[in-house]
Amino acid sequence: MNELTNKLQQVMVPKAALIAYEYHENHYGSGMHYLELRPINDRGRMEAAMPVTYEFMDSLVESYTDDRRNVPHGKIPANMLWCDTRKGHERYIWYNPPGKRQMFFAGSLNIPDGTFHVPGVIYKVSGDRLDIFSYKGEKPAENSPLFLAPFFNVTGSSVCLGNAALTPPEDMTFSKLLEYWEKRFWLSEFSHLGGNRNPTESNLVSVTEKARANPFDENELKPMNKQLKDLLA
Repeated sequence: MNELTNKLQQVMVPKAALIAYEYHENHYGSGMHYLELRPINDRGRMEAAMPVTYEFMDSLVESYTDDRRNVPHGKIPANMLWCDTRKGHERYIWYNPPGKRQMFFAGSLNIPDGTFHVPGVIYKVSGDRLDIFSYKGEKPAENSPLFLAPFFNVTGSSVCLGNAALTPPEDMTFSKLLEYWEKRFWLSEFSHLGGNRNPTESNLVSVTEKARANPFDENELKPMNKQLKDLLA
């Protein structure tokens, strides 16, 4: 049973009603407001009203602030393609141009750790899920074809995030969000073929070893019959 199913099966019981009043133009003044709290009993009926205390409002604001503290903010990075910060709809898409990455491998693969050339990479974060794709060229356009990411630990586009233990930053800017998810992927130990399927035209072990000293061969990329604009829809 996942967390969402568990929440849907729980019964929510009303405990109190918060009622806001506004004074109209009269001898009390203009534009004034008053808040009262009415407890709700076990029969679902409101009881006698009581004034709202500063302690109650502080607790309410603190609860809301805690729920929103991880919402990213700040300057939008130049390589970000899409961002949606709405609660329950969180989605972030960005890219890295071709370059080099430090990579770590399980001993069973017989690939020494090191720095390797990688093709252009597109990341997509939805909630707690990371998907990764590759593309050809320096910078993707909306009609750029997508290819399977030529890495271990990836099934289709879904990433097995492995064993990289990272704590999310407290002050979550957009830049820190991208850095956090990239580290979760690249600092994990690559250990297996996702779905036991080779994501490159040649054997992934030999493709990876070749990219240690040479630019990544884009001819090794397998198409996904999908374009970047499909992710941005």
